Amino acid sequence: MIGQKQTEILLEQVLSLSSADETEAMLLGLEAQLTRFANNTIHQHVAETNHYVVVRAALGKRVGIGATNDLTDAGLERAVEAAIAAAKLQPENPGFPGLPEPAGAPAGVAFDEATAGCSPAERAQDVSVVCRKAEEAGCIAAGAFRTATHELAVANNHGLFAYHPATEADVTTVVMTGDNASSGFAEDASWKVKEVDVVALGEEALEKALRSRDPQPIEPGTYPVVLEPYATHDLLATLAFAAGALPVQEGRSWMSGRRGERLMSPLISIRDDGLDPDGWPLPFDFEGMPRQRVDIVREGIAGDVLYDRARAAQDGENSTGHALPPANPYNPWLNAARLGPIPLHASMSTGDSTIEDMIAGTERGIYVTRFWYTRTVHPREAVVTGMTRDGTFLIENGRLTTPMRNLRFTQSYVEALAGTEAVGRDAHRMWGGMGIRSAPALKLVAFNFTGTTEF
Repeated sequence: MIGQKQTEILLEQVLSLSSADETEAMLLGLEAQLTRFANNTIHQHVAETNHYVVVRAALGKRVGIGATNDLTDAGLERAVEAAIAAAKLQPENPGFPGLPEPAGAPAGVAFDEATAGCSPAERAQDVSVVCRKAEEAGCIAAGAFRTATHELAVANNHGLFAYHPATEADVTTVVMTGDNASSGFAEDASWKVKEVDVVALGEEALEKALRSRDPQPIEPGTYPVVLEPYATHDLLATLAFAAGALPVQEGRSWMSGRRGERLMSPLISIRDDGLDPDGWPLPFDFEGMPRQRVDIVREGIAGDVLYDRARAAQDGENSTGHALPPANPYNPWLNAARLGPIPLHASMSTGDSTIEDMIAGTERGIYVTRFWYTRTVHPREAVVTGMTRDGTFLIENGRLTTPMRNLRFTQSYVEALAGTEAVGRDAHRMWGGMGIRSAPALKLVAFNFTGTTEF
């Protein structure tokens, strides 16, 4: 890590090199270590250390961007020159609101020394247990155990400076039977490595793989479903993502023109809260603005929209602290120009049911571990197509019975959640690429399965 003091010196140096009317300098730092395993064997320990500086230079309403991971004096100077040169070539952007004044972002703690110092030997110790148990059961385990340290800092020539370090630990594993006929899945994430029980996750995936053996076909149709949190996460991510101001303003979100309407069951509430200590606290966005809690769905009613400063100005609103980087060298797909503001800390509120309660209350339905390869086919109505994977079972007379071959579905997630019958009392976390999401299990009255598979 560079650390707060040296980061502030570094970004001040970048600002001092710029002759633009307004200049913003951002540091994105990552130190990540990954232990990969496959065929019941740890086959790779990898590590990455990288720090990028992203410069945004404004000449009036013309804005250019430069980025570099060369943090020498010469490298920083080239990045500033590139941003200014790009700005000179840009047309004026009437929606550019200028860079912000200091806004006093609150402190958020998401740094854990044990996670930052987690060694390959420590990760291997847990992973080796997962591999051994899979091999003893005649199955094959694969996956990855990752620990990382992040640094984010934003500064501009109006005196704004914000700095935040964070740690991350996440595990994903898939266990398959020896004949590859069935599989099980498990995943977890936290900013504290001790909260991620790697061995328990391996046992969970192994149990599902064994239980899924000899899957049987079932006729497509509309069935009641019980969704594990892994499956709920797909609904949560799809709906929360579309609560960003860009799709709402362009009329392609399920929220467009429907705010204030009851679209889902009163049991459903969705929010994005960057200060939630049970998630991945990140107190400010990539413009340095304080993150606000946004209630996207309040007891089934379409609620509030996520804004950065540019999109907020279009609607006469204030930023909710959801700006993305102007350029993201780590993940070019996640940038402000492409997506506008999006949630990084979405969560669905829990209820008072257990998964066992949901199964017991279902006469005939389908139990889904998770969805896979989902794609939105009608954004306005949140219609999504995809498949089940890694543990799909028939529910009969309140009991899990026959393992099922995977099913394809085409379903409006909004309509599905309108028929929510029960919500799990426990939430489960998953790493979302730049934050941690949290979702419970669900029981839905109807879900539309349109096709079957041979596996």
